[in-house]
Amino acid sequence: MPKFAIRISLMVGILMLLGKSLAYYLTGSQAIFADTAESFIHNIGVAFAAYSIWLSSRPANPRYLFGYERIAFFSAGFEGALISLAAIFIIATSIDKWLHGIVIENLSAGTLLTLAASLVNLALGYYLIRTGRRTNSLILEANGRHVLTDSWTSFGAVAGLLLVIFTGWKPFDPIAAIILAVVILYSGASLMRRAVTGLLDYADPKTRTDLNRLLDDLCGELDLVYHDLRFRFTGQRLLVQVHLLFPYETSIGEAHRRATLLEKRLALATGLPTEVETHLEALEDHSSVHDTLPS
Repeated sequence: MPKFAIRISLMVGILMLLGKSLAYYLTGSQAIFADTAESFIHNIGVAFAAYSIWLSSRPANPRYLFGYERIAFFSAGFEGALISLAAIFIIATSIDKWLHGIVIENLSAGTLLTLAASLVNLALGYYLIRTGRRTNSLILEANGRHVLTDSWTSFGAVAGLLLVIFTGWKPFDPIAAIILAVVILYSGASLMRRAVTGLLDYADPKTRTDLNRLLDDLCGELDLVYHDLRFRFTGQRLLVQVHLLFPYETSIGEAHRRATLLEKRLALATGLPTEVETHLEALEDHSSVHDTLPS
């Protein structure tokens, strides 16, 4: 499903770029130029996202023991960086156009083309985000958010052109472009922030609360004690590590059986693709053993 969705995104993105380029050619509008530039950057990001989805689906191997799933964060960061660069370029060119003369033609045709593109991208963006959440694909969700940003910039460009049409004041065009660029810059910064926090294994408080609640219930049923919960999201899967405490008299076989049962039940209970790893310790002296062992 993610591969099919990203192909749709790439094909639609190319068509949108061609339509917006035609609209800019017809009008010379700086707002449409901003929208076209964002679409060009978007297609580069989609191409990288498509490669990332292909790579993330490859299985683990002796060189990459945990697989390639964390490429999702690189993909989101790369797309965010491209968006931010596009925004800075749009602001610079819009100011330059404003200072050196504004020439706009064929406003009606350009406005209609841009409006059509914005509606298509709006539908595509929501489809990609919904599919990304359903399949736990950070790459697809990030791409969907970028498409939605592209849609809103198109609506902004249309608004700027309509203001020019109804008022005759041409500076509305570069002003709209600059406002759109600020929105684009915020979107790019948000994607880069998400990529950085993902690569640094940010521990989401809500995920921690949910895991603690599940572990409290499961350990109560299985007569277990746990501590030292750790987890991270790879972009597709949730990896969980937790220490389990057993009384001295518990046999290794029984401890392993109950730990394995908890691993399986916790992985199913999260509602996400989850891998759980447990570490078995003695209940009576686990703290003192950790304190006395050399580091």
